[in-house]
Amino acid sequence: MKNFWFLIFLITAIPVFAYNLYTPDEYKYSQDGDKLLFVLDFSNSMTDYLEHKTKVNQVKDMMRYILPQISPDTKVGMRVYGHTCNLIAYNACRSSELIVPLGENNSEVISNELSRLRPRGMTPITYSLKQAVKKDLNGFGGIKHIILLTDGGENCDESPCDYSIALMKTRRDIKIDVIAFNVNDDDDLAQLRCTADVTGGNFTEAETRAQLFHSMEELVTPHKTVEAQIYRP
Repeated sequence: MKNFWFLIFLITAIPVFAYNLYTPDEYKYSQDGDKLLFVLDFSNSMTDYLEHKTKVNQVKDMMRYILPQISPDTKVGMRVYGHTCNLIAYNACRSSELIVPLGENNSEVISNELSRLRPRGMTPITYSLKQAVKKDLNGFGGIKHIILLTDGGENCDESPCDYSIALMKTRRDIKIDVIAFNVNDDDDLAQLRCTADVTGGNFTEAETRAQLFHSMEELVTPHKTVEAQIYRP
């Protein structure tokens, strides 16, 4: 009988130990001293039209609407990707730049920078997340929030899902929310959903301008509590 119960214990315990992913007890936005980094898609597909306006202009309008709603105590920054055109694939897949470092009262600076940016290149999502974690958020304490907004999946031969799983094996202070803006490919959606789920983030699909505005408004409103989920490698 003892052997029977020991076998049951192993069967139920192995999945937890095998993946070694953190499941935070609490992942939520706070009013005081939050760290929030927007990672925005400026790849070429953002020039496509949706509801008689380019997707990039929809995003710019949404950001101008949402930025004033963020608590003044929150340190906010912005990284963009796909904003440069490179004929060499290696360079195109590293077209990612921290445009506005994390800081307080950054709304006007971010709005001004958004005005000059134009969609041009590829979609290096994973590289952008790596840079955000290793560089942009380095040195900041507490939970760090990334809001990734993209209109497509990774096209630089990497996997944001795999990266997020690996990240959660060693970090418990990063949360990635994902807004899939007019994304129709099932594989891309699965990768993006995984990226959010394993970090305890929120995943939303926005097909219209109204849904885009609502999705972002929900994310910057401090009332979300989401548990991370364990994904198989």
